[in-house]
Amino acid sequence: MHVDLPEKRYYGIGEVAKAFGVNTSLIRFWEKEFDVLQPKKNAKGNRKFTPQDIQNLQLIYHLVKERGFTLEGAKIHLKEEKQKALSNFEVIQKLQKVKAELLKIKEQL
Repeated sequence: MHVDLPEKRYYGIGEVAKAFGVNTSLIRFWEKEFDVLQPKKNAKGNRKFTPQDIQNLQLIYHLVKERGFTLEGAKIHLKEEKQKALSNFEVIQKLQKVKAELLKIKEQL
């Protein structure tokens, strides 16, 4: 899944949820379930996600929603094979970007 977010230091939970096409409650739930997600919270309790958090969310989304892992399976997979999962996920992301660019070129012809 390709997420279109502008280059920023921090992202609000609403814009993150909109970019992933999920509810904000799911993002909050994943924050509690996965230790790799550590968004900053201000005095009011608003969550601010860093670009690193967005990458971790993309990996979690890929494992849970696209590959069909259970939450427990995704946790175990991240703990045991995080490097391998990250490298595979990065390759998949790059290929999806190339595919999107090729489709744009095809439409312009």
